[in-house]
Amino acid sequence: MSEEAKGSWIGALGRKTLRLWRIVDTVSRAKAVDTLTVELEELENIFSLLVLGAFVGLPSPPIHLTMDLMPEMPHEFERMIEKIGTAHDPLGELFSALGIG
Repeated sequence: MSEEAKGSWIGALGRKTLRLWRIVDTVSRAKAVDTLTVELEELENIFSLLVLGAFVGLPSPPIHLTMDLMPEMPHEFERMIEKIGTAHDPLGELFSALGIG
């Protein structure tokens, strides 16, 4: 094989590798955003349970603090009530949110 043929083969391999790397990078960035969105929602749910947990039977901070924060958290309160239905299978919800399985 001539030196020129080796150089063009290596160049083509490098371009294909770079193209593949860009595709992998794009997919990884898109999944990272989705993963962070799911994690943010879960952190909001945890905060909601900490503050509003008394309404579903969990230990919570002093009730006056809960009542002061409750008008600021209608969306979180509704989401917490919706999560009661999926409490029996939290791993299934996590796997479906992450696209596993």
